[in-house]
Amino acid sequence: MKKNCVRYLILIVMGLIILAPFFYAVIVSFESAEDTLAFPPVFVPGEIYIKSYLEAFRTAPLVIFIINSFVVSLSVTIGQVITCSLAGYAFAFLEFPFKKVLFIIFLSTMMIPAESIIIPNYFTIRSLGWLDSYQGLAVPFMASAFGTFLLRQYFQTLPREIYDAARIDGCGRLRFFLTMVLPLSKPAIATLAVYAFLTTYNQYMWPLLITNTDGMRTVQIGLAMLQWDQGISWNTTMAGIVIVSLPTVILLIAGQKQLVKGLTAGSVKG
Repeated sequence: MKKNCVRYLILIVMGLIILAPFFYAVIVSFESAEDTLAFPPVFVPGEIYIKSYLEAFRTAPLVIFIINSFVVSLSVTIGQVITCSLAGYAFAFLEFPFKKVLFIIFLSTMMIPAESIIIPNYFTIRSLGWLDSYQGLAVPFMASAFGTFLLRQYFQTLPREIYDAARIDGCGRLRFFLTMVLPLSKPAIATLAVYAFLTTYNQYMWPLLITNTDGMRTVQIGLAMLQWDQGISWNTTMAGIVIVSLPTVILLIAGQKQLVKGLTAGSVKG
């Protein structure tokens, strides 16, 4: 009992440390401009100042940025779920020449730094005429070696006898994939969906590179614009951070159970 209490206490302290920056951002967002510049810092504002949120919406089109981020993130999430599940199914159940070699090569792409391919990707998107567009923001990220590896590992935990029995009964590979594999793999698919959405939502470098107008920019670019426009108005900047962070916080809270289950379920085969 004492050990459990100590463990919970350590977890609570670590959780508070991790969440402290977000809590501080919320506090500062409700302070006046004078309180944000005070020394020592004011952790309990004497008056709730909500005009910083109105100022954030006035300074930058945050609603448009959030909509753009949602469209791109959902597109990437759907794309990764489709491509990674199909690729993971092929590596887990199908037999074809050089299967293991191809899988190793596939995984080796995870070691390539994203910065090293961003320029070739830019020239490809430019040649296709996709600059400043949703497809330019989303298509390069609709396949993922990590997602394929995650789903392949989870698919391998499914009994091979189910696949053999389905094949003997005349069930086609695509039908088995749609009616058996996908329903049994909801935790891993939910994990990939949450991971893909959050990763895309928090992208900065790629949207900054290929977008030129405010109508196509995403939330991370919007935050940078907000800070540049209001260099010393930290309450407005923090208000913008809180606004754009809320969707990801809600998604993470809603999907944390599936996220943990999906990450741990495929760790052991059998």
